[in-house]
Amino acid sequence: MGKVTIVDFWASWCGPCRAEMPNVVAIYAAFHAKGLNIVGVSLDKDAAKWKEAIAKDKLTWIHVSHLKFWNEPIAAQYEVQSIPATFILDASGKVVAKDLRGDELKAKIVELLAK
Repeated sequence: MGKVTIVDFWASWCGPCRAEMPNVVAIYAAFHAKGLNIVGVSLDKDAAKWKEAIAKDKLTWIHVSHLKFWNEPIAAQYEVQSIPATFILDASGKVVAKDLRGDELKAKIVELLAK
């Protein structure tokens, strides 16, 4: 576990999720060496489409999915009702922010890594 972890709920079929991915890739590239980790949790049900999206969008962090669509157990644990959904966890695993995107997401990561 790093200093900061983003738990990113997404799916290959989710347009808004895929549109945000270049931003997440850039944040990961900039801050992974400084302690940022990402865990992608997919609400896909088709393994081939899920893996294709990971490759196409160049998502180089850890990915998990039970391929159960909206019945994804991890999504239930986080009470995810819609995607994209992001949860930012501090080093202790406590959720310190959620559903940030773009510049807001980057600013929060910078703030947390500075602690």
